[in-house]
Amino acid sequence: MKLSDPVTVVKGVGPKMKEILGRVSVHTVEDLLSYYPRHYEDHTVIIKMEDIRGNEEVNVYGEVVDFREMRVKRNMTISTALISDRTGAVELVYFNQPWRKEQFIIGRKVLAYGKAEYHYRRWQMNHAEVEWATPDELFQYQRLIPIYPLVDGLKMTQIRNFVQDALSHVTDVTENLPQETLVRERLMGRKEAWDTIHFPKNWKMRNIARRRIAFEELFFMQAGIQLLRSYREKNTMGVKCAPGGALVKALLGKLPFQLTEGQEKAFHDIEDDMEGFVPMQRLIQGDVGSGKTAVAALALAKIVENGYQGALMAPTEVLAAQHYKTFLEFFQGLPVNIAYLSGHTSMAERKNIREKLKTRQIDILIGTHALIEDKVVFSDLGLVITDEQHRFGVKQRQALENKGEAPHVLVMTATPIPRTMALSVYGDLDISSIRGLPPGRHVVKTYAVGADMLERIHRFMGKEIEAGHQVYVVCPLVEESEKQDLAAAVSVYEKFKNDIFPNYEIGLVHGRMKSEEKETVMKKFHDGEIKLLVATSVIEVGVNVPNATIMFVYGADRFGLSQLHQLRGRVGRGKSQAYCILYSDNRNEMTELRLKLMCDIQDGFLLSEKDLLLRGSGEFFGYHQHGMPDLKAADIVKDLPLLEIAKKEAKVAVQNGMSFREELQKRFGGQFFKQIYGENTRKNT
Repeated sequence: MKLSDPVTVVKGVGPKMKEILGRVSVHTVEDLLSYYPRHYEDHTVIIKMEDIRGNEEVNVYGEVVDFREMRVKRNMTISTALISDRTGAVELVYFNQPWRKEQFIIGRKVLAYGKAEYHYRRWQMNHAEVEWATPDELFQYQRLIPIYPLVDGLKMTQIRNFVQDALSHVTDVTENLPQETLVRERLMGRKEAWDTIHFPKNWKMRNIARRRIAFEELFFMQAGIQLLRSYREKNTMGVKCAPGGALVKALLGKLPFQLTEGQEKAFHDIEDDMEGFVPMQRLIQGDVGSGKTAVAALALAKIVENGYQGALMAPTEVLAAQHYKTFLEFFQGLPVNIAYLSGHTSMAERKNIREKLKTRQIDILIGTHALIEDKVVFSDLGLVITDEQHRFGVKQRQALENKGEAPHVLVMTATPIPRTMALSVYGDLDISSIRGLPPGRHVVKTYAVGADMLERIHRFMGKEIEAGHQVYVVCPLVEESEKQDLAAAVSVYEKFKNDIFPNYEIGLVHGRMKSEEKETVMKKFHDGEIKLLVATSVIEVGVNVPNATIMFVYGADRFGLSQLHQLRGRVGRGKSQAYCILYSDNRNEMTELRLKLMCDIQDGFLLSEKDLLLRGSGEFFGYHQHGMPDLKAADIVKDLPLLEIAKKEAKVAVQNGMSFREELQKRFGGQFFKQIYGENTRKNT
């Protein structure tokens, strides 16, 4: 049996079971061996029956002292076996299993595992698992029993038997990690690790096996990232820019503010990259309002003054349009042609933009996903910027990059990247962090409230509006839902408009509105006509209304910390004190903790780390979206120390000329792999 064989070579797997296993992505023998237990039943410790405390799963060993069978209905029988270890007794109860009387013979020794509950003045276990063993044989059954994720049609005993058969018959499990790494990190061998992770003798052995398998996953993730970086550095000639020229200096002179230390450092990093031979691959992370847009404008000015075009892609039309407006202001009076392209651009205007792009009459193109359409062709694309890039998949970002010959790449995010993500998802990028806020920005005072505070909050909103300020009210849903008792934007809007503030102009914006409607409402809010805006989280990124001083969030427990921090960043952009008020009726322990963190922590970088720890890596980001291989054993959050070791070992291995072609092909897939080996990639040197 080989790892690459279809799973049907395993005993008991026919066409129907093949289809069932396919639903959990088990297609080959290797897939089956990589289908790890979710947890284990602990059969290693046998307790005395007198020590049972109840409502817990226990392992007991005793002698059958009584067996009875009752027919309570025509189609139901109850079999009960009483076992004792002389310190106490447990009654094992089985429904509709008459064959049990053949097993439970008086005087026979039995090992029973199950949940003990106290009923009818005695300890009982319903449908306990049993093993028949003499005292001399007992040690064979004291082990951890694997519990696998199941789907309809797949039983626990079946998956255990399939794995056992595969482990017994597979013949081509070779070591895939470098020998030096195995020795340095004292890692278990590959085959032994598979044997042990599925059927461990004890927790210590299971943990050693899990460490090996988790390390292997992280090692090959890092090897792929290292090879990608290495390939770019050795084989791709980027656009080598000259040191800061007239356009960059002119733009710096025109900006209505002084760059902060963080902005200067980030732009210095960008200049160093763009003046080198290797195409820039850099991520700029900065808190909301830290000034990433100005840094992006300087980068675009640099590429334009060197005779190339630049593109900036944003995930929403609201954000893209705001960038366009901001850049028009920044570059006003400078010899730079800027255009805007979105899904709602008219056909005539699209055609005009496409023609001008080809003939180099447009220097900077700003827009949404419309930029990656096949008909959009640049004359000389030298810099690609994606904003809030975690919202784009790998293919979308690559589609824009491929419109140039190895352009410089800059990605921006206001969601600070935790260290775990910096090492994994963004491991192929250099990272610049803009910390601190521009001068004049106030800390936004943050409060968590419940229903008892609503009237007081409404009065406070009224005072702020009277003082000439504006208010955001955010709701997570668009329509009332019977399943989720969450305030919906439409009903909240009606309440504010008709009951709470009938004398003020109230606006509503949500994800299902047409772009033009959304733009109209946002413009009215920006211009001060609308005093209170009810919105879904479509205003999470990009919108700049300096006069807004209150961000009120309904159902705050339904948002992640990073998302709440993004919303908080929409206020506090003017000179007045701003407030973020988080409303939730849910007062469980986790909600209390998360809202307390929001009230106590203003640093988005620290919040992103806390968010990742609380929500787990799977919810925080999807590996497939970013082109990373799935992690089955490793936990990107809890295994951070292991990830750092794996990165170091992978770097050494790649520097020593190891390519791991087969492993990386298997784990990353063809698209990612083509980048490393240059098949159908951009022009090489």
